[in-house]
Amino acid sequence: MDKKSRLIYPELSYLITGICFNIHNQLGRFSREKQYGDLLEQKLKDLKLPYKRECRIDDKGNIADFVIDEKLLLELKAKRIVSRDDYYQIQRYLQSSHLRLGLIVNFHRRYLEPKRIVRIETEKKQNFL
Repeated sequence: MDKKSRLIYPELSYLITGICFNIHNQLGRFSREKQYGDLLEQKLKDLKLPYKRECRIDDKGNIADFVIDEKLLLELKAKRIVSRDDYYQIQRYLQSSHLRLGLIVNFHRRYLEPKRIVRIETEKKQNFL
């Protein structure tokens, strides 16, 4: 089995990543997180892609920026550094939901580097792809 065939929801994650690159090119690096989210929401509407914004993940009050097509959890950031805590947050969201794939996008970076986070089924260390 090659690496590409092991990816979870490759078409959806590549589509969302492409949209994020487009948004980064439009707004640049120094906009607010809400502006990136608003533009992303508009693009998802234009594509008629089902999504939920500021979606409650569980009964503990955890809220994700976006859940797209009931498959992908998307967290947007607009800060200098994405910390380990940000990655752990997404992993917690994935663990407490039915979702298997998370994507974190930090628009503050000069070069956009979306990171995929896969839900861990066992007590192994984090898988950041």
